[in-house]
Amino acid sequence: MELWLFALLRAAWIAGTLPILVASLPFSPLRSFHDALLGVAKRGKIRQSQSNRWTVPQRFFLHFYMVAVVWTTVLLAATWSYAYRTAPLVSEPLRFSTIASYLTGGSHIFSMHKSSPTPAEHRYKVWQSVFLLLLMEVHVLRRLIETIYVFDYSPSARMHLLGYLTGLYFYVAAPLSLCNCAPEVFKFGLGIVAELAIRSNNQMPSSEFDWWGSLDPVLNLGWSQWIGAATFFWGWIHQRRCHAILGSLRENTEQANEYLIPHGDWFEIVSSPHYLAEIVIYAGFVVASGFADLTIWLLFGFVVTNLVFAAAETQRWYIHKFDNYPLSRRAIIPFVY
Repeated sequence: MELWLFALLRAAWIAGTLPILVASLPFSPLRSFHDALLGVAKRGKIRQSQSNRWTVPQRFFLHFYMVAVVWTTVLLAATWSYAYRTAPLVSEPLRFSTIASYLTGGSHIFSMHKSSPTPAEHRYKVWQSVFLLLLMEVHVLRRLIETIYVFDYSPSARMHLLGYLTGLYFYVAAPLSLCNCAPEVFKFGLGIVAELAIRSNNQMPSSEFDWWGSLDPVLNLGWSQWIGAATFFWGWIHQRRCHAILGSLRENTEQANEYLIPHGDWFEIVSSPHYLAEIVIYAGFVVASGFADLTIWLLFGFVVTNLVFAAAETQRWYIHKFDNYPLSRRAIIPFVY
């Protein structure tokens, strides 16, 4: 199950990334393909001149984060419970050589057939998944709150149905990609459900839960996890600020379809700083994984290509819409693109 699950996830990220890369090539024969893909990717203000056929309201973004919060919470709870019961790290810290082997060679990042990890490597992998899912939980909870309380989507704002379905898939597959022990967690969860079913008519034995024992392994992971967390929160904070700026623009307009040039924070250097911040957030996941998980690298690649593609069109829309738009702003990568 482990091989097939991660093979499917990797194949899905590659399948989502390659069409965007092909559409971005500057060849005239690919122009029609580029326009077709852009028609699916466009949403909100940059889509208003197009047909509403096969579209849904942009406020359906709320569905993405409702699904993400519920799914990530369930996966985090199951993984944390599995880690607490089967992979204790409290009294047996990992040796540096073991961790270095896991991060640099022992994990066989580009191989579909991984060698069996040592017990120490396995425990480290499980608690690393808990750490990554904790970060994802923090991310999607904020996005849910922002969608409800910060953004006021125009009634005319639409997105393509395929884009909507892709978003739903993304927020199921992304947390799953961060949990590199997902097959084991699923088996563990099924075992717990079966045990509860068997004992449903009997009195359940009481058991004590060691809260510190469940938290201590997370706090004692390696340097890469904490550098990754710092990178994550750097992007997280700036995305929150940029979303607040975008949300405030709606409050300062008199008409539903009126738009203003955003200013402040990373908007002074790029046109889509919230996309740039999202890239930084997912770069944090790559760092926190120890740079050693191919599935997370492919997830990151999809995020980068998708957002760069969308940011380029947003940049064109701003320049066409506003005669006084600051031309010094790049689309998404400061001073580069």
